[in-house]
Amino acid sequence: MDLLSYFIYSLVSLFVIVSPIGVLITFISLTSNMTLQEKNHIAKRAVVLACVIALFFAVTGDSILDFFGIGVDTLRVAGGILLFKIAFDMMLAHVSRESITEGEISESMDREDIWIFPIAMPMMTGPGTITTVILLSGSSESILHQMVVILAILLTFVICLFTLYFSRRIYKFIGYSGTLVVSRLLGLFLAALAVDFITKGVWNIYTGFLL
Repeated sequence: MDLLSYFIYSLVSLFVIVSPIGVLITFISLTSNMTLQEKNHIAKRAVVLACVIALFFAVTGDSILDFFGIGVDTLRVAGGILLFKIAFDMMLAHVSRESITEGEISESMDREDIWIFPIAMPMMTGPGTITTVILLSGSSESILHQMVVILAILLTFVICLFTLYFSRRIYKFIGYSGTLVVSRLLGLFLAALAVDFITKGVWNIYTGFLL
């Protein structure tokens, strides 16, 4: 895959799994009593932390797999199953329990560090995002491809930052129903991505046994 195609593939994959619109509803609920300045401060800190976590796993993904003796294709299958479960929850407009439960969201209302939990992690960089980042980085054919993944991560979280900065305007424009529609569409694309991960992983494992 050429660099441009891999960049588009990485960006779409990360954007779908991070799902800024999906984060938007919970973010508005958690910051509803804050001033605009306080809300933007929370948004900036949360996005920076989430981006740093994603970049960490992008850089160290290969080492982590080697340490645990896990192959990329094995992670593709396991990660694909996880992503499909998250996608299924998104299509049903449910909060994915792989990321955060409804109870944890309610308990976060009175906490001051909501930018760490639940916004940065696990909502933006939950198990699904981390798995996707490691897979994209581990599938890179060269240093340039790895740089493309890093660029896709940075751009994804820049989009997240602007989405959270203008969250109230976006929500006012598209409404609750609009956010659910977008979330379900992203869930559909995520399900397709999950199936792609699973089929590639299973096929590579199968052909590896034959060789």
